Amino acid sequence: MYKLRGHHLFCLLGYRGMGYSEEYVKNMTKLHQTLRNNPHTYIQIVNEPDHLCEKYPNSGKYHCQDAHIYERDAAILKKLGLQIGEILQWRNIEAAVRNRTVPADIQVVCETCSWRSYGVCEEGIQEMHDGKRLREIN
Repeated sequence: MYKLRGHHLFCLLGYRGMGYSEEYVKNMTKLHQTLRNNPHTYIQIVNEPDHLCEKYPNSGKYHCQDAHIYERDAAILKKLGLQIGEILQWRNIEAAVRNRTVPADIQVVCETCSWRSYGVCEEGIQEMHDGKRLREIN
């Protein structure tokens, strides 16, 4: 079981193999591909630094504890209808994305995210709506 915070649920949809450091990318790719290949993997929703934050580079300010990150987590969980502490399979998170979001939601709930300008998270939500799974990362 993996522990994930709210905004990382959307980050995983848009993940394309880029990240903050080589160690971060390696960790995120491993998790991403685990979820892609085994959507029955259990996820616990947390309100704290999670499995992905563990590999955030120690290069100054630790953004995983910033207030605006917690606000983004809460907004995404509300949008998906999920609760802190909930344990569910990744496939159920994908279903929540399909049933409760649209690609344009990224422009609002992820307004201050530096990755938003790439457009990949919107693509990820659209791909969920199109019945696709997470992309394969090479």
